Amino acid sequence: MDNFYREINQPDDQIDLAKAALYIAQEEYPDLDIDEYLNALDVMADEVEERLPAERYPLRMIQSLNQYFYDDLGYIGNTSDYYDPRNSFLNEVIDRRTGIPITLSLLYLEVARRLNFPMVGINMPGHFLIRPSFEGAGIFVDAFNRGEILFPQDCEERLAQIYGRPVPMESSFITSVSSRQILVRMLRNLKFIYLNRSDLPKAKTAVECILLLFPDAPTEIRDRGLIYYQLGYEPQAAQDLEIYLAMLPNAEDAPGIRRLLEQLNRGL
Repeated sequence: MDNFYREINQPDDQIDLAKAALYIAQEEYPDLDIDEYLNALDVMADEVEERLPAERYPLRMIQSLNQYFYDDLGYIGNTSDYYDPRNSFLNEVIDRRTGIPITLSLLYLEVARRLNFPMVGINMPGHFLIRPSFEGAGIFVDAFNRGEILFPQDCEERLAQIYGRPVPMESSFITSVSSRQILVRMLRNLKFIYLNRSDLPKAKTAVECILLLFPDAPTEIRDRGLIYYQLGYEPQAAQDLEIYLAMLPNAEDAPGIRRLLEQLNRGL
């Protein structure tokens, strides 16, 4: 986790997203060769560069990237096993050519950045998107669905598909997000997967990485406390749960957390 901390412990616009994502993967794959995968991204960018048109309009850039990723290399959104943890590790996404919206978007962002075509992440509820970074771009790219180009109305329709009902579009749904927020979304996916698999040590690692990014995130402090409790680390659990209640004394789950804390304090 030291490498991850060093990478994120700098101004947000200086964080190398690919490196940070690969450092997350290194927790799962200790022998992972970071430089090998960074080089793979460089090679991808070089190969796209060779086919770019002389006039590099945004739509032409996106079309070239889409042809390369989805037609030539065969990248695809993993719809058959969406909650496979490998979908959240950049090295696995590169090797297996499949992933989930956040990791396929990160791959797309990193290759585009190497082509001097900056794009930004869009943290839409339920489905991560990207778009060119210049103001008024008005178009979005769905990296999970073969780089489909979406307009704001399409985003609203996509939300309705995801939630099974109309969802009023809010400007915050299509606002660009920071590198830290992209990494947190990846890590929360991993946390969710590991908790569902009852793999508490790995879930704890994901939470601790989130807290390196946002040390004062109350729900993450709570979740780490609950994981500590389930792992039998009662003093650490009590400390985290006390901090959570101090931060959000009127939280909806505060009464239950207080009861657990009383139980823990009786046993300490």
